Amino acid sequence: DNSSRVTEIILLGLSDTRELQLLVFTLFLLAYAMVLLGNLLIIVTVRTDPKLSSPMCFFLCHLSFIDICYTSVTAPRVLAALLSGHKAIAFEGCVTQLFFLHFVGSSEMFLLTVMAFDRYTAICRPLHYTAIMAHRACWALVAACWVGGFIHSIVQALLVLQLPFCGPNAIPSYFCDVLPVVRLACADTALTEWLMASNSGLVSLGCFLVLVASYALILAKVWARLSRGHWKPLSTCASHVMVVTLLFVPCIFTYLRPAGAVPPSKYVCVIYTTFSPMMNPLIYTLRSREVKESVWRL
Repeated sequence: DNSSRVTEIILLGLSDTRELQLLVFTLFLLAYAMVLLGNLLIIVTVRTDPKLSSPMCFFLCHLSFIDICYTSVTAPRVLAALLSGHKAIAFEGCVTQLFFLHFVGSSEMFLLTVMAFDRYTAICRPLHYTAIMAHRACWALVAACWVGGFIHSIVQALLVLQLPFCGPNAIPSYFCDVLPVVRLACADTALTEWLMASNSGLVSLGCFLVLVASYALILAKVWARLSRGHWKPLSTCASHVMVVTLLFVPCIFTYLRPAGAVPPSKYVCVIYTTFSPMMNPLIYTLRSREVKESVWRL
């Protein structure tokens, strides 16, 4: 019945206490500013320095752009809601937010997997690296990441849109995501939740396993150098694994869950929506000497 269809969603946020809301606003504002400034600095540095023309820098520039888009899907809305106290979002706006959240988020996962393949090729197959990671191949890999992210997110959005919404409209979170929205539907959503868990959860788990496998192969390749005291490859891999873990483990914990399971804490979502994009420019810049030197020159 069209007259009983939900037209807006209430996002309850992280806290109802005014003092905690001020603290949350300050932390989100600082984190969002760091995401914007850090990633914009990397983009400008890579685009203006002709020395940074390697495939790694090419992918790093795209990763920074994705991080800005990913955080911008949720952070401005959170900051506006904390300032105004208005927690409602139109149903169409809610679906749009979850679409772009999964579009950009899954594209970032695919891109991180491509970057791991780039590092594996550079270290394990150095003689063939230039031929494998040619400029056209790099563009094709980036385009494949965006196409894969679009296919993943459009499936999620279509699964939400085919459900009837006529009852409760409050979500215990600060942004719209597929599982909280689906659980508001006036229908049996067990099958839909399983489909969504299989989609988002398996994408997160699959990319994470590929990343871990690539780092394991890299470490196996450079193990002889580690025994001679050359610890830089281990240090670099360890820092990258830390950033990858901050993104993938909370996503796997959130999405790879059976239907009817208790929803994960909304504070866990802060890790992969805000904290991980803030750490990416720090880790990937500080672990690359040429990028770090170009940043300081700029």
